Parts: sequence; C-alpha cells; structure tokens
Amino acid sequence: QVQLVESGGGLVQPGGSLRLSCASSGFTFSGYALRWYRQAPGKERELVAGIASAGGVTSYADSVKGRFTIARDNAKNTVYLQMNSLKPEDTAVYYCNAKRGVFMDYWGKGTLVTVSS
Repeated sequence: QVQLVESGGGLVQPGGSLRLSCASSGFTFSGYALRWYRQAPGKERELVAGIASAGGVTSYADSVKGRFTIARDNAKNTVYLQMNSLKPEDTAVYYCNAKRGVFMDYWGKGTLVTVSS
C-alpha cells in the first residue's frame, strides 16, 4: 500500500524557518521524482520545488528560490523541504508528490504551514 505522510507544518512568525518531511512507503522510492506543492486558500495548487530521482537536479518556483531547499534521503524513503525566511504569502497546505512516468503518481494528504505574527 502506497503511503506518503507529510509532517513538520505549523505556525511560524515571518522570517522564521520550518522543515517539512514526507515519509514514504509501498513503492520504490529511489526511482521516483519528488515534488512539493502548496495550495493557499482560494488559490490553485502550485509547484514549489522538485528533485530528480537521482537526487542531483533540483528546481524551484521563483517565489521560493534562495529561501527553500528540497532534499531526499533514499535510505530513509523521505523527502524534505527546508523553508527559511518565511513570508505570510507562504501560508498554505503543503503536499508531497512522487511520480514516475505517466501512471505512477502518488500524493500525501498535506501539512498546513501558517506564517503569521
């Protein structure tokens, strides 16, 4: 049974940091590209960051470049999102996604990040 479980969300003040984790099971983690998405209230889900299956290539949305870092630990079947210098506009539910090809596309249930003073 495929599972992706996000954790690490919460309330943080502007300028603060959080590290999200997504623990996975039920599939060959190392063979999948991994991504973090987010969805703010009233907005569409957007891609935040991605990392290739080999782990060397990463990509980021312009809005988070220089502030967020995605990383994966294939030994622990876990993907991380380190978020620094958080802004109120980063408030959203954050989802992790694992994808391989067209049909193997798995999602977690999300973790809420709220940036507010």
